[in-house]
Amino acid sequence: MIVQIYEIQDPWQAGQCIELGVDHIGSVLLSQDQWRQPILKEVIGLSVGSEAKNSLLPLFWDMETLVHCLDYYRPHYVHLCGSLTDHQGIPVELDAISQLQHALKEKFPQIGIIRTIPIPGPGTMKGFPALEIARALEPVSDLFLIDTWREQEPVEGFIGVTGSPADWILSRELVRESDIPVMLAGGLSPENVFEALVRVRPYGADTCTHTNKVDRGGTVIRFQKDFRRVEAFVKEVRRAEKVIKDKMEGLKEE
Repeated sequence: MIVQIYEIQDPWQAGQCIELGVDHIGSVLLSQDQWRQPILKEVIGLSVGSEAKNSLLPLFWDMETLVHCLDYYRPHYVHLCGSLTDHQGIPVELDAISQLQHALKEKFPQIGIIRTIPIPGPGTMKGFPALEIARALEPVSDLFLIDTWREQEPVEGFIGVTGSPADWILSRELVRESDIPVMLAGGLSPENVFEALVRVRPYGADTCTHTNKVDRGGTVIRFQKDFRRVEAFVKEVRRAEKVIKDKMEGLKEE
């Protein structure tokens, strides 16, 4: 299973993650106007010669700027997490998003596309169209990432960074239905990732909020990782991976 860690913005933190066995190093581009960040290029360069890969998450949608970014950084993956529904959970115009992804794939065929698929928290909204959205974007995506949907997004216009879990039952259904790999995110921590992976059985696990440092008041400090928790997260993913593998081998023997 893939372990992906986000908000890695400097080479030292990237190196720590690689040493701890993280598979995907995720960095965030915060500004369309200041998209050229040499330090992030260093972070991406660290994975060269290692087994780790990198993903770049831009918090903007402008196609021209995206092209400049991908040409400059050349990451393994670009991670697109823009909103796919309105505040009531009704899908937006998915054709336009599909066309944008298709254009990126044609221009940068060597760069994979991670597409975030929103899934609400458990029991919060019946009939949410996650599978419909996934089917529409699957042909132009290389990897899905499930993240938690909310009516009011913590970052307006983008899915994620809620710190709370998505519905694992619907998540499992998406994993089963999808023809491309599906990673699980949304409130995953060292305390719950084992149970989540055993229940959902995704391609991998992504964490951000619950592996960050917190201040004395318990408030999460953005872009600063707690590497004891990163290490614990990796170990719990590997433990889940072994349990799932053992179960699968047992079923084969039966």
